Amino acid sequence: MSKNNKNDGTPNIPNDHPRAESLHYRHTLVDRMFEKVVTPSGLCAHGRGEAFDYLLGEQTIPPSEKAMEAAVAYLLLAKHPVFSINGNVAALVPESIVELAEVLEADLEINIFYQAPGRIEAITSILKKAGAKKILGLGDIPPTSLSNISSNRRIVDPRGIFSADVVLVPLEDGDRTEVLIENDKKVIAIDLNPLSRTAQKANITIVDNIIRCIPKMVKIARRMKNLESEKIKVIVNNFNQKKNLDDCLEYIINFLQNLMENPDSK
Repeated sequence: MSKNNKNDGTPNIPNDHPRAESLHYRHTLVDRMFEKVVTPSGLCAHGRGEAFDYLLGEQTIPPSEKAMEAAVAYLLLAKHPVFSINGNVAALVPESIVELAEVLEADLEINIFYQAPGRIEAITSILKKAGAKKILGLGDIPPTSLSNISSNRRIVDPRGIFSADVVLVPLEDGDRTEVLIENDKKVIAIDLNPLSRTAQKANITIVDNIIRCIPKMVKIARRMKNLESEKIKVIVNNFNQKKNLDDCLEYIINFLQNLMENPDSK
């Protein structure tokens, strides 16, 4: 990274700062923006997500733990699971997302909205450093397009998202979620906003911060990987997406109500 592009203004964040972890990830995204991994709009998206994370008390809530188990169950039963990777995912959880894909035998496909020159190469470099051995969406073969969507996210690898039966879409935009479901794919979303179009349209929505979610899913996947398929199917059949989202909203409402009644509790 050249001196002119380096984020020289990044402060030293003391470990006892109440927002230390959040600030660490925030500045990681800023640094990755200068490396072309993240776009300015990606910073906006992260900030929007942080706002909803406050409403969860910046913790993984019980409904989301159950959603993670259901998501892992879907992925274990899938014939061809694929993880859709954008710049924020690569910047925030590269090692964990690569490890999760390895445990679940899923493919990684880079799929980005803003296709600036050098950006796919920058994301690829981070994933490879994190241990990824196979990455799709690099343009090494002619891509194909999803129908009924006009954005760049329509461009997919025929070996990956196009032929997948289950797609994990962390930090997703809603239009492609709808299109993927129209193409008979199961969609697992990670979205801090339970009211977003992505969250509402996905088959499973994990309402959690990706920096907590993916490492937890790795542990869950390792625990569930050797379960009998019938037991895994029970987890899938017992999951109710509407109840999941309702429970998450109820948790947020209760959290805010408690905060209003006990302002010193946060």
